[in-house]
Amino acid sequence: MFGTGREQGFMIRTAIITLSDKGSRGERSDESGAAIREIIARLNASVSHYEVLPDERRSIADTLARLSDSGEVDLILTTGGTGVAPRDVTPEATREVIDRELPGMAEAMRAASLLKTPHAMISRAVAGIRGRTLIINLPGSPRAVRENLEVVLPAVVHAVEKIQGDPSDCGTSS
Repeated sequence: MFGTGREQGFMIRTAIITLSDKGSRGERSDESGAAIREIIARLNASVSHYEVLPDERRSIADTLARLSDSGEVDLILTTGGTGVAPRDVTPEATREVIDRELPGMAEAMRAASLLKTPHAMISRAVAGIRGRTLIINLPGSPRAVRENLEVVLPAVVHAVEKIQGDPSDCGTSS
């Protein structure tokens, strides 16, 4: 399987940010955020922050930067705003704040999704690092959240441990 971080008592402090105009106005329930919560329960993770924001680039970028810079969040999972609709601006907001991009995570999600739907080709999801925080963009539908998060989940704990400064060799750590 994959390392859970539990062996060392490592707790991943997670923020879930749902990007949805309708959700931010209370016109839609956040099923995607709930799906993320359900999936990360397999890790030794706590949800320390949850928020639903409108699809506004400045607000998204400011929130990602504030949470990353707080020192209180190791992992930020966003859901929504990764497609090609005019208000889908999550990737741009994410790229604006990350220090380093992790293209392999986004590529893996798209490759796995492409086996299920040709619509995966229009996903613009981004993954990257700001300071000591891993940020991963996920699609907006609960089904797509599950499919995409399942793909990267085996690497999340290891990535977070490394970002936090774990000095062990990659071939010998969880």
